[in-house]
Formats: sequence, structure tokens, C-alpha cells
Amino acid sequence: MNRIAVLLLIVGLMLGHALALTAQDRVTPKEAKGGEKQGEPWAEVPDSFKKLKIADWPMPTDLKRWQDTDRAKTRQTLLHCLGEMPARPDPAKVKVLSKEDHDDYTLERFEFYNGVDMTVPGILIVPKKRKGPLPAIIGLHGHGSSKESICTDLKSAQLIGPMLAKRGYVVAAIDACFNGERVGKGPAGPKFDKGAYPQELSLFKLYLWQGRSLWGMMLREEQCLIDYLQTRPEVDKSRIAATGMSMGCTRSWWLAAIDDRIQGIVGVACFTRYTELIAHGNLRKHGIYYFVPGVLAHFDTEAIHALVAPRPHLELSGDQDGGAPTDGIIVLEKKLGALYELYGKKENFRSVIYKDTGHEYLPEMKAEMAAWFEKHLPVKQ
Repeated sequence: MNRIAVLLLIVGLMLGHALALTAQDRVTPKEAKGGEKQGEPWAEVPDSFKKLKIADWPMPTDLKRWQDTDRAKTRQTLLHCLGEMPARPDPAKVKVLSKEDHDDYTLERFEFYNGVDMTVPGILIVPKKRKGPLPAIIGLHGHGSSKESICTDLKSAQLIGPMLAKRGYVVAAIDACFNGERVGKGPAGPKFDKGAYPQELSLFKLYLWQGRSLWGMMLREEQCLIDYLQTRPEVDKSRIAATGMSMGCTRSWWLAAIDDRIQGIVGVACFTRYTELIAHGNLRKHGIYYFVPGVLAHFDTEAIHALVAPRPHLELSGDQDGGAPTDGIIVLEKKLGALYELYGKKENFRSVIYKDTGHEYLPEMKAEMAAWFEKHLPVKQ
């Protein structure tokens, strides 16, 4: 074999390896509403903001070192940024308020005091046909929706509870701090907190005064839900996963990053990297809940996603979703693909970008979500 042929072979192998590490798919959906086309990064950003210092966090290349020391240090840094997260309440004190009979499942409404300042309402869907404990999926609703969007609202694109229950999964969802039944029950009360957004702002301000973050307190309540699920005899406590769209998508990967009890996640329409959000002028695309003090002094979101590995992780995104710029998604695909390869679990990470798709939850995405859980968290009956 001559020298040129050898060089071509080497280049081909390198390219093939690089492609293998991207763990990416590109799909043209049957129908999508679309969003806004993304321009060149930094083109509209004033020069003074182009000089921002964002920590260049090195992805793990030594698996033993990552597992032995660096992973724990990274998680500790993340928890420090989230602020104080008070001890969680006793899950035995959760109150079941009602039970509804449906064809394939029972729907329970429950509530618990979060141990700090508010009562948290939730829904639990339990399949009727079961021979033993079942895997459970926590449904995380988006910014302007609620637990009903996950479990009961037939008009919601986020409705996944009944579908997953028919496939044999227990499904659970709670109202986040400023959504659903909790609106008007924040620190300003019903007179001034007329809607989710005023309550979101007042909670954000109060928690900062208390050395906490709104995002951290929201994640803490999802951990309370995990605590409760692990007390339920219908649930296989070792097989609990999470999924959600938008704010729910972001909660899924943050929750898995701080809590290893989450055994798999599917995120829809918020596979985000902060650097590219800034570069496209799109911080405006996210509510105040999204912002955690000090994060960029340590790392971008690849560090948060790295804490999820090697657990199954699927992300479904639109290429016209300004809240998750595509160039940032591509960066994450390459970095996380390489990390899952390092673990020897490259099949556990996948990212799909849908063409001409905005911030939306397509039927194709819902099918991908269900198939991912059936593959990685199968119901054993």
C-alpha cells in the first residue's frame, strides 16, 4: 500500500470514529409548526459582551479519575451553585386525596408539604395490569403548564401519562413552584401573584435572600417525589426515570445530574448550552427560574450532562428552537458522545434534531420517547 493510500485510510478511520462519537440523528418530521431560523453566533451581540469569560471545563478522558474523584467534585460544585436545599420531608406523610378509576389505570391525586413553605399537589397513575413492581417515569411539565398537561389534559402535546400507563409504566407528576394549583400561593399571595410569572419572580427573589435558588428548590421537590415513589409497593424503586419538555426537559437532566436514583431520561426541546444561548442573544427565551448563580464560573452544561452518563439519555430537539441553538446542540453531541464512548456505553446516548421544527413536541418525538424507555427501562411482566 503506498503512502497516500495509507494516509487516506488513516483519515477515513479518524473521520469514521469522529462520526461515531457524535451520536446524532437528523430527521424530517411529517408536520411541524417551525420556529425562527438561527443566524450567525455573536453577530448581534455587542462587542463588550463577546469578551465574557466562560470556564472551559475539560471533558473527562480518564474514566477511573472521573469515577473516583472528578465526578463527585463536579456534582458538589453544581450543588453549591444551587444554594441551600433544606432536608426533605418524610415521604410517609404524603396524603392521598382521591382515586379515579380509568380503563387501564388508576389515577390518584396526592399532596405533600415540601418542608419549607408550600404544599405540593401531584398525580400518580398506576396501571391495573401488573404482576409485580413496575418502572416509574416522572413527567416534568413545561414552563406554562402543569401536572394536568402530563396526566389529564387531552389538548396538551405534553400528555404522556395515559400512553405510558398502557405500556405498563407508573407515571407521576407534580405542579412546579409557580404552576397549576400552586398559582396564587407564593409569598405575595393571591392578590398580587395573579398568574405563574409574578409568583415565579417573587419566589426567585425570596430564595436569593435566603441563600437558595428557585431552580434548586424546584429540583428538591422532584427529589421529594422520588422519595415518595420509592415507598410505593407498585414501583420498582431501582428503576425510576424522568422525561419532560422545555422547562421539564431541563429539569430532567439537572435532576439526573444531582440524583443517581434517576435511571434514564428523555428530554424534549431544551438540550441547551449556555454559551450558544448568549451568542445568539437568546437568554430571553428562558424564564428567570432557569438561571443559577455562579454556574459559568465553573462550566457550561456539558458538565451537568456528564453527570448523567452512562445512564440512558435521549434528547429530541428542533433546529429552529431559539431556546436551544443548534450549534450548541452539536457541541454537546460531540462531547457527550465521546464520554459515553469512554464508558463503553455509546448506545446509551442519542440526540435527534428535527428539521424545520421550533419549540414543539411532535408525535414523532413522543414515539421516540416511549421507544427509548421500552428499550432501556423495559416493563418486566
